[in-house]
Amino acid sequence: MNSLQVVTTDDILLKLCHSVTHVLSSTSDSQVTHAGMVQNITRTCLKPDLGCFSIFDGGFSGLVVINFTKEAAIEIYRRYMLNMGMPESELAISHTSDDVANVMGELMNQILGNFIKTISKELQTSISQSQPKMLTINKELTISIDTNLDEAVSRRVTFRTADNHIFYLEFAMDKTEFIKLKEFAMDEDIDPDALIESHGNRVNKQADYLAATSAAVAVTNEADDLLSELGL
Repeated sequence: MNSLQVVTTDDILLKLCHSVTHVLSSTSDSQVTHAGMVQNITRTCLKPDLGCFSIFDGGFSGLVVINFTKEAAIEIYRRYMLNMGMPESELAISHTSDDVANVMGELMNQILGNFIKTISKELQTSISQSQPKMLTINKELTISIDTNLDEAVSRRVTFRTADNHIFYLEFAMDKTEFIKLKEFAMDEDIDPDALIESHGNRVNKQADYLAATSAAVAVTNEADDLLSELGL
């Protein structure tokens, strides 16, 4: 008899880490990596210089916190904006700028969206998230976030940007396991670009067919007119 496959909270944390590195690397066109070690912590906190958090609920409940140093936040923000085609002269230079907070909040939203999609596909359960909250935090201030979780498991993971700036992910969730009872087919990821290209190709083929049909009709009409003039 085959042993049952078990997915633990740390496996779920790893999926979240992959979402962080995937989203930040792709949107900033740079390499963002996470440490191979995870730290067990007793509580989750918002820490300087820029802290962002979101609560999720559904198949399991939890809290995601990302604490950016000002150097890491500015690097990710600037790389993201430059990758979007924004001129460097128009970019913010301080991590306290509203523009930086808005961009980092949007990136947090993309990270959680990617994570939720992965959870839905691989664990066949559904979770939803709250709108991420971003705070610029003074060096003397640490904010603890209480979570009403069932036997909460809390972890911290270190991340590193392309310029070796550090930021931290803190994660708390119910102590739970997912047990795979039978094999199932995962839904395929939809590539929006490929979908648009496929639709465009189909539209172009339809246009070519209509153009060819119109040309054939025009040739037939001209031939009929010629035969009519000849009295045939």
